[in-house]
Amino acid sequence: MSTEVTTSTETAMKKRIEGLEADFNSVRTGRASATVLERISVDYYGAPTPITQLAGVKSPEANLLVIEPWDKSIMNAIIKAIQSSDLGITPNSDGSCIRLPFPPPTEERRQELVKQCHKYAEETRIAIRNVRRDANSKLERMKKDAEISEDDLRRDEAQIQKLTDRFVKDVDAVVKAKEDELMAV
Repeated sequence: MSTEVTTSTETAMKKRIEGLEADFNSVRTGRASATVLERISVDYYGAPTPITQLAGVKSPEANLLVIEPWDKSIMNAIIKAIQSSDLGITPNSDGSCIRLPFPPPTEERRQELVKQCHKYAEETRIAIRNVRRDANSKLERMKKDAEISEDDLRRDEAQIQKLTDRFVKDVDAVVKAKEDELMAV
């Protein structure tokens, strides 16, 4: 029964890493990527809808995104949503599509993005430690209810600590890779 706790703990920690990678995908590098638009929502008939669900997004060049709305009446709403986001890019419209030119970020902007990535990484480390705490609490309750022995408790706590250490190292590796990507000129 205690193996269920370790299995669910590992699954929860993997989800935290996946969440961190999703956060990192939204951090803009010098390259154009449609993932930066996933967090930007437009009010479409009263419902906040991501731009990627309202338009075709293409990247004809490494530093350019082209947004082609399926419903041309929401073009201005998309432009306003992009301008009010923290993307820092001014959209250009020709009436049928919106162009987003991605200039290479300045050194200062890259350092800000690295700080943002470190913040995401620390939030993920905290979430992983919270998963560990919850798992250890479950194990303590199981010990208290005489479902597992003292030896099983210690062994499982050690296993959960190993999982925690492994996933914290994974966070460090992911943030290091993103930092290298951001600082590359």
